[in-house]
Amino acid sequence: MWSGVGHHIGRWQALCRGQHIVTPTAGVDVHTLAALSPSPGVSPCQPMSAACRGGVSGPAQTRRMTADLVIEAEGLVKTFGKTRALQGVDLAVPRGTVLGVLGPNGAGKTTAVRILSTLLTPDGGTARISGFDVVRDAERVRQSIGLTGQYASVDEDLTGRQNLELFGTLLELGRVGARRRAAELLDWFDLTDAANRPAKTYSGGMRRRLDLAASLVGSPDVIFLDEPTTGLDPAKREDMWDVVRTLVNNGSTVLLTTQYLEEADALADAITVIDHGRVIAHDTPEGLKRVVGGQTLEVRPSDPAQLPRTAEILTQVGSGAQADEIRKGVLAVPVTDDAALTESVARFATAGIGVTELSLHLPSLDEVFFTLTGRTASEDDTTRPTEVAA
Repeated sequence: MWSGVGHHIGRWQALCRGQHIVTPTAGVDVHTLAALSPSPGVSPCQPMSAACRGGVSGPAQTRRMTADLVIEAEGLVKTFGKTRALQGVDLAVPRGTVLGVLGPNGAGKTTAVRILSTLLTPDGGTARISGFDVVRDAERVRQSIGLTGQYASVDEDLTGRQNLELFGTLLELGRVGARRRAAELLDWFDLTDAANRPAKTYSGGMRRRLDLAASLVGSPDVIFLDEPTTGLDPAKREDMWDVVRTLVNNGSTVLLTTQYLEEADALADAITVIDHGRVIAHDTPEGLKRVVGGQTLEVRPSDPAQLPRTAEILTQVGSGAQADEIRKGVLAVPVTDDAALTESVARFATAGIGVTELSLHLPSLDEVFFTLTGRTASEDDTTRPTEVAA
C-alpha cells in the first residue's frame, strides 16, 4: 500500500514548489504519507494547509491527557457496509509500556490500529495519542508515532539503505543525519550486509525487519506494531522481541497486535482481547491466566516408590480431581489457588516424602484465548469479512 514513496515525494515537491516547504510536515511518520496526500483539485499548500506550513491549524490543537496515558480510546465504533468492525472499543496504554491486543483474524485489531494511527476515521468514539485527538489533531499525532503494518511498506526498487535514507530525508534529518540513522538501523536489524541490495531481493523476514527499521527512523514516542513478526523464523522473532524491549526501555510506548500468543506473553505488560469488535477481556498476562483458572500443581518425588502416597496427598490438596501421572515420575493435580503449593510442601514434609520437582503452572495464553473466544488466535472468524491491512 505504501510502496512508491518516491511518487508521493515528487507530487508534494511539484505542488509545493515556490512555497517554503517541499516535504511533508517535519516529524510525520512516512507510513502516513499517503494519508497526507491532497484530494484531487486541492493544493496542500493553500494558506491554511498545516501539512505544508509545518504546523497544525488553530483551535484543533486541544491537548487533553489523562494521567500518564499515552494511548487512549473510548467507545471506538467503525462500520464497513453492514458490518460493525468495532463496537465500542476502549483502550488505555500508560507511557513506557507494551499493550498486546489479541483477537482472531477479523476481530477488529487492525481496524483499531488504523484509527489510532490516523489512517481511518472512527464512526463513533474518541481516541487520543499523547493527549491529541486522532481526528482533530491528526498531524500532531503523526509527529509522534511510528507504524509497522502487516505487510512491508518499503519501496522494493530501492536498496535497504536508500529506503532508510529516504525516510530520513522526508523526516528532515538532513543528508548526514539520514545517512547516520540509516547506518544505525541497518546494523541494529542485522541488514548491513544486504544494505546495498534492492529490497525486492530480500527474504520475507528481511523485509519485515527493514519495514520496522523504517518506522523507527524518526525515533517515535509511540509505536504501533501490527503483527510485526509474521513470516519470521523463531530465531528472528526473538531478535525482534529484543528490539521491542529495547524500545520500551528507552521510553517508547508500544501497541502490539499479534497472533503469536507466546509473543504477547513475553512482551506485553497488559493484554486486551478483542472479539467481534468488542473488548472481552483486559488484564496482565498473569491476571488473565488466573481469571480463566486451571492452575496445575506438578510434583516429582525423589523416590519413585513414593508415587502412590504422593498422589494421595496431591489429591487431598487439589480441587477435587484425582492426581494423574502426566509423564514418567511426575504427578499433577488441578488446584484453585497458590495456597495448595505451601500446603503440599508441609504435607510432604510430614509424610517424609522428598521431592526433586515442585511447581505451580498457570494455563498458557493459548488456553486462555481459546476459553475466551472459542477459537485459536490464527483461526479466521468466518462470520466477518477480513480486515483491510494497515
